[in-house]
Amino acid sequence: MPTTFLDPFQLPPSSHRKTASALIEADRAQFLRIADALRAQREETEARLLTARQTHAGTGSTAVDRDLEIRRLSSRLRLLDRFGLDLCLGRMTPSDGSPPLYIGRSGLAADDGTRLLIDWRTPAAEPYFAATMEDPRGISSRRRYRWSDGRISDYWDEALTEDGFGDPDALDDQSSFIASLGSDRSSRMRDVLSTIQSDQDAIIRTPSPGALVVDGGPGTGKTVVALHRAAHLLYAEPRLTHGGGGMLLVGPNAQYLSYVEDVLPSLGEDSVRLSTLRDLVPEGHDAVSETDPRVARLKEALDPGALIEAATSASEQPPQRALRLESPWADLWLSSEEWAEAFSAPDPSSTHNAARDEVWEELLEMLTDQIHDEDVPPHAVRRWLRQDEELTGTFVRAWPLLSPTAIVRRLWSDSEFLGRCAPALTAAEIALLHREADTAWTDADLPLLDAAHRRIGDPEATRAEHRRQAVIASAQEQMSHVVDHLIEDDDSEMKVMSILKGQDARNVLIGVDTPPVSAPDELAGPFAHIVVDEAQELSDAEWRMLLARCPSRSLTVVGDRAQARHGFTESWVERLERIGLRDVRIAHLGVNYRTPSEVMAVAAPGIRAAIPDANVPASVRDSGIPVRVTTASALSEILAEWLSTHTQGIACVIGDSSFAPTPRVRSLTPAGAKGLEFDLVMLVRPEQFGDGVTGAVDRYVAMTRATQELVILR
Repeated sequence: MPTTFLDPFQLPPSSHRKTASALIEADRAQFLRIADALRAQREETEARLLTARQTHAGTGSTAVDRDLEIRRLSSRLRLLDRFGLDLCLGRMTPSDGSPPLYIGRSGLAADDGTRLLIDWRTPAAEPYFAATMEDPRGISSRRRYRWSDGRISDYWDEALTEDGFGDPDALDDQSSFIASLGSDRSSRMRDVLSTIQSDQDAIIRTPSPGALVVDGGPGTGKTVVALHRAAHLLYAEPRLTHGGGGMLLVGPNAQYLSYVEDVLPSLGEDSVRLSTLRDLVPEGHDAVSETDPRVARLKEALDPGALIEAATSASEQPPQRALRLESPWADLWLSSEEWAEAFSAPDPSSTHNAARDEVWEELLEMLTDQIHDEDVPPHAVRRWLRQDEELTGTFVRAWPLLSPTAIVRRLWSDSEFLGRCAPALTAAEIALLHREADTAWTDADLPLLDAAHRRIGDPEATRAEHRRQAVIASAQEQMSHVVDHLIEDDDSEMKVMSILKGQDARNVLIGVDTPPVSAPDELAGPFAHIVVDEAQELSDAEWRMLLARCPSRSLTVVGDRAQARHGFTESWVERLERIGLRDVRIAHLGVNYRTPSEVMAVAAPGIRAAIPDANVPASVRDSGIPVRVTTASALSEILAEWLSTHTQGIACVIGDSSFAPTPRVRSLTPAGAKGLEFDLVMLVRPEQFGDGVTGAVDRYVAMTRATQELVILR
């Protein structure tokens, strides 16, 4: 039964010429087919998802395949529930006279196989985004839709060849991208897929290997490009998700993540992990800012991995003397050479605490092999060894269970220990780093804490695994007694109980009540690709946190050297090569689509004075609203007036920590506003940010958050 069809076109009276049947009748027919296909596909997806969930999970690869299918179908259903006809972005008309091709957030086909929507990420859809009048890519025109509440509120036809100039009523001297910039901001990034420009599209479709730097000033669409490149890579390179590790997107702050979190699902991808640097470390949530810039610089200059390695290795020293144990069966020996051999047995990639278990098992194996009495079962020997106080005490002293936080606290509170682990530090530097053990963590500690967690491991997880193994061992022993008893008492002719001798049967019986394995840290990696926004702010130590999670060294690096609060005097290539990246490519964006020219005229001189080679983009739009300069006492009055005359949109007060935010008015610092945009920006006492590069960058960042109006309050 066909879907009840609501006319998708709801254009305002000012656009009545665009409602002519000759212009939109073909679209109406196409949208009717799309609506029917969406209904059918939604019903089919719901049925398949229900069947998959009702299917027995099984084990091994069967369970994995079932879970992957459920995840894929659930993701598809969320997209279908989220969008209706607005799954369609626009259409392009081939120059050869073929029917128009419609572009969608995902692909869609009718029951007979007719392609109704081409997925925006496919090569077939590339001309829609990349075509220009200089290079029309085989199309004569394209149409872009603006959707509001599931219906088309406007559309634009862009002629790319002489043949593309059809009815002038549909043509517009502004693309939908430029027009959309005049709309009100919201608390989340608006849907911008249909506004991608050709220079941005070329970056989005760049393959993943190596590090791609997307360099551009305010308003050039860096974040838009980064998010769309993430979605495109996940579609075009399935290896990134199918066993490859997936993708991580790292933003500068929680406000940024909240702002962009809705974009990737709208592009058909919901598997990307979103995080800030603080989120990567358990202690990051409560860490405070480092108040002493000398301490911050000194910690940033340290190599976290090398320092933690030195501190941890000090707790992995094999005994230098032989150990003699008097067991009930024979005297057992561990020579100093055997201690050293056991201590070198673990996999180099194992954490300290995980390697500790490997060493312990190696020692037990060495000692058990010394018992040659066949009547003595190995598990009895191992049980006795685990209870021997001399053996366990010696081992615990030689390879203790460590806590990552305890090691870092000891480095800062024990100057002698820090000096041994970091011999290059001077006495004055060690004294500067010294602090009491109970001092709160700072953001400058996070790279070192991250290195400690990765090298040492979670002691609580290790203890939980020990308890889990103890439960399994106890169950195995009890099951062995039960099975032996059942076999012994089996007087049946076929001796059916003998099947229980098989290890597989025993494992099945034991596994019923086996405690679950601890859930892994989803942000620990490894990831196949990492997207880093506002990357100009990262220190070398923070970069190491990310590279430890990305062995492929495949990254999208997004930033602007002119927005680095602490300066960025080197090139991107120099910065990234210093931290170990070699295959570095640079893509520049130089057109400011967001910030009005009136605002840029005020913002540009200050940043150019502080950073002469700053990449200050050229604005392509005017707001018609001059920048106002007034007194700070006028803040409330101006805001009240703006809110009364603007029923939509978001304002932001930057620089007044005492201002209480409301649902439509934010209150942020310049650093907290990075990556965000607002219709109105109220910049309070910009001189308070200080002189030098940091002050100039803070003022520049604050001013360029405005998409419509900037008011400076002195």
